Amino acid sequence: MTALPAFDGATAWLNSAPLGPAELRGKVVLVDFWTLTCINWLRAEPWVRSWSKAYRSDGLVVIGVHTPEFGFEHDVDLVRQAVADRDIDYPVVVDNDYAIWTAFGNHYWPALYFAGRDGTVRGTQFGEGGYEKSERDLQRLLGIDRPPVSVEGAGVEAAADWRHLRTPETYLGFQRGEPGDHWAAEGGWAATAECQVLERAGGSIRFRFHARDAHLVLANNGSEPIPFQVLLDDLPPGPAHGVDVGRDGRGVLQQGRLYQLIRQPGAIRERTLRITFDAPGAEAYSFTFG
Repeated sequence: MTALPAFDGATAWLNSAPLGPAELRGKVVLVDFWTLTCINWLRAEPWVRSWSKAYRSDGLVVIGVHTPEFGFEHDVDLVRQAVADRDIDYPVVVDNDYAIWTAFGNHYWPALYFAGRDGTVRGTQFGEGGYEKSERDLQRLLGIDRPPVSVEGAGVEAAADWRHLRTPETYLGFQRGEPGDHWAAEGGWAATAECQVLERAGGSIRFRFHARDAHLVLANNGSEPIPFQVLLDDLPPGPAHGVDVGRDGRGVLQQGRLYQLIRQPGAIRERTLRITFDAPGAEAYSFTFG
């Protein structure tokens, strides 16, 4: 067992004044590392949010640590918007310099660290899943025994269709991107270490995938919203549209975040997605699937 590291080096605290050993003494602490564009965190967040509400009066303190994956995620206003969008009311510490990430020796989003009332880390959970065990661990640390909370994610937070998910996360920048024949950028794109940047209106990205859901992490380097069009096998997606796209396939890129483009009803098969932007300034970072 190791002592719960301090939250030194924070860029900012949201929903709370800074918390340290004095404020956390005698509490059970759940630390949740996240980044706002991570689909794995988004799908796990309903459980963390529910545990915070269900066990707060029993002595649980949940602390979210936002450590950014992409450069644009350093914007504290975007973190603040994500906190509001996800209805997060527990303390969140912004870790732009990776000081807290390093203190914990962390390597994952999401990552949960469970600390007992004595201030020592008693367990971890990396990635999605393990919710039943994590809740049992929390109850054990709190010294309580009750039925688990009922959780069902909606929209982008809904659990993945793991049985039909065959396409892995794909980064589009040259630093982590891997060449392959399942995607192509067409018309006026420039590759950077993190992303593809659109320099002329009308550029598109085509992706062949096999999954229920298709998401794309996007940012906007201009001052105006950028309309876009999504096609599925060269047709508007209709009932297969994601939460950020209409049945006609139209959507708007505003602030940087993860956009859900496709959620297919019924049978899942290999499909081709094409997203086309009406104006330059779009930045495309990574595709994820569910």
